[in-house]
Amino acid sequence: MISVIIPVHNERDNIEPLLREIQQASADAPISEVIYIDDSSTDDTLNILKKQKENFPFLRVIRHSVRSGQSAAFMTGARAAGNGILVFMDGDGQNDPKDIAKLFAAYESSDKDKSKIMIAGQRQKRQDNAVRRISSRLANKIRSSLLKDKTRDTGCSLKMINRENYVRLPFFNHMHRFLPALLIRDHVEIIHVDVSHRPRQAGTSKYGFWNRFWVGILDLLGVKWLMMRGLPVNYSSHELLESTETEKVIPYERRNNLG
Repeated sequence: MISVIIPVHNERDNIEPLLREIQQASADAPISEVIYIDDSSTDDTLNILKKQKENFPFLRVIRHSVRSGQSAAFMTGARAAGNGILVFMDGDGQNDPKDIAKLFAAYESSDKDKSKIMIAGQRQKRQDNAVRRISSRLANKIRSSLLKDKTRDTGCSLKMINRENYVRLPFFNHMHRFLPALLIRDHVEIIHVDVSHRPRQAGTSKYGFWNRFWVGILDLLGVKWLMMRGLPVNYSSHELLESTETEKVIPYERRNNLG
């Protein structure tokens, strides 16, 4: 089953329309819960979410006490999720919930180890202004050339990922922009799916060029360092049991927590 995780900050007018679309999308994908993370909104977002719980039984609402950003909201939702498969998406209505079925179909049809894959949406045609499109295209080229993550569009929030893989990642603010690289570091394979992108119908964007530029450069260098410090591809460890002189494989989760 799928848990859909949606961070919002001052998105009051987009909540009900998006929930109705997700409810319709659940006919084609096994969505059992939707977790909204209210990132300390200052409008009526929280009150509207509370009211919508009566109309949508699958809705869960979590609120941040202080504004913490999209990466923190994704991590909050991932830790709270009751299902093993997560779908991340924006709360501004620009991601189309119908595309969740595309991600799930790619997940189900993959012949790779399903515990070690992420399905990453890539927007076919961005419905944003020219400045955002050009700056995003430039940032994606720089990031891809340095990190070798083979991803055209990491800015697309629509992604499907195994919960265990996500909560194991090292957390830092803005980490959601580097998910393919961070998961490749943990030997998770990335499968790309083209998805749609819609114009924003209500509210205002929380991101601009300058509020991402300088922090993006520092984050990029930090992620590059992390990738250079990951475990080898074929890493494994075995504990020798003295009584029988047989080996016991240490589970990956425990290996990842070794000092």
